[in-house]
Parts: sequence; C-alpha cells; structure tokens
Amino acid sequence: MDLEALLGVSLQSTAILFSVAILAGFINAIAGGGGLLSIPVLMWAGLPPATVLATNKLQACGGSFFASYYFVRKSIIKLGEIKLAIACAFTGSILGSLAVQEIDVSILESVLPFLILAIGAYFLFSKKITAQDNKQILAPAIFAFSIALCIGFYDGFFGPGTGSFLTLAFVSLAGHDLIKATAHAKILNFASNIAALLSFALAGKVLWLLGGSMLIGQAIGATLGSKLVLTQGCRFIRPLMVTMSIAMSAKLLLH
Repeated sequence: MDLEALLGVSLQSTAILFSVAILAGFINAIAGGGGLLSIPVLMWAGLPPATVLATNKLQACGGSFFASYYFVRKSIIKLGEIKLAIACAFTGSILGSLAVQEIDVSILESVLPFLILAIGAYFLFSKKITAQDNKQILAPAIFAFSIALCIGFYDGFFGPGTGSFLTLAFVSLAGHDLIKATAHAKILNFASNIAALLSFALAGKVLWLLGGSMLIGQAIGATLGSKLVLTQGCRFIRPLMVTMSIAMSAKLLLH
C-alpha cells in the first residue's frame, strides 16, 4: 500500500492540511475556534463527515496537549489543583459522545451561535476580564462536578466553542485572570478531546497517519500561541476571543 493510500488523501493535500493545522493550533492555544479552519479543510480534502470529525479530534489533541504542557511547565497550571476537573471533563465527554448517537442535535445547532456570540460580548464588555484574579464563586470541587462535567459532555456531544465556554467559566466562576483561565481551559479541553477521540477510534473512523501529521502541525502552532499568551496577555487574548466568537457564530448560522 502506498503512502497516499495510508494517508487517505494526496501528498499535496497533506501538506496543505499540515500548514492549516499550524495556524489552527496557534488560534486554539489563545482563543479556541481552530476547528473553523481544520474541519472545512478536511472536508475540502474529500473525506467523509465522520472521518473528518474523528481525524480532527486526533489533531486537536496535539494542540491542546502541547499548549497544556507549556502552561504546566511555566507553572501557570498546577495539576494537583485541577485533577478532579480534568477527570470530570473526561467523563463528561465520554457520556456526551454516547448521547449524541441517541439524541437529535438540531435544537442545539439553532441556539449555539447566539450562545457563542454572547460569550464574545462578555469578553468585549466585562470588567472581570483583567490580568488579576477575580472573586471565586464556585469552589474547585463544585466547579468540577458542575461546569467541567457539563462542558466536557458538550464537547463529546457537539463541540464547537468548547474552549470559549471553558475560558468564560474559569474567568466568571473560578475567579481566574484571563491568562490563567486560558491555560486551564486548554488542559480540560485536552481531557475532553482525548475522551471523544477514544470513542471515534473504537468506531474505526480515525485516519491515524493523516491526523498524526496534522497533530505535529497543531503542536507547533500551539507552542507558539502559548508563548504569545504569556508574553502579550490580555492585550492579545481578549480581541482574539471576541473575533473568534463572532467567526464561530457566523459559521454556525450560515451552515
């Protein structure tokens, strides 16, 4: 079997997908929404929808892992303090990936663009979006069993905007500053991505070689984006969060 057969697409398409994955990883590390780039280009390559979603989860795992790893290495994230939330996000995503096979998602599709647009408005106008921690509303255990579990379920069930929902939750409910919220959102997103990937893998939908090449691109982009989060902070994150919220809403409304 030749290389193109193993990849599932041509070598030229693979090179394009790799380049797009770098940009998607960069955007995901800062604001989320990289799937706006990676999913359409996987569909452009002629892959079946289920394979597109499965392979996109594989490459997204690369971006969320390397962004998380960078933030852990820089001591922005302390794993011991967030392990319960990680476990809840993982569990929620598994449950969501099982539920999506049984439940009609059409209502969620119609409501979601307006929810994401509301997130963009929050990041644009809220006075809580600062470089300093805010007042914590939910204790870590309550946050894990409510917010992390529910958003993890959503990621396994549907997915678009997960990073934005997590960042919003960490700012508004956990009391984190924007840099810390962005970092913690990445590690929970990694947990939910891994869970969803396992479900797709068991169904045999993942193109491992193609997804692996895109994962490397995501890792490059995510590392660059994570560095920018720490050097530029709110000045860069906030406008990109607003921009990606508007872009995701428009994409979903026009779908």
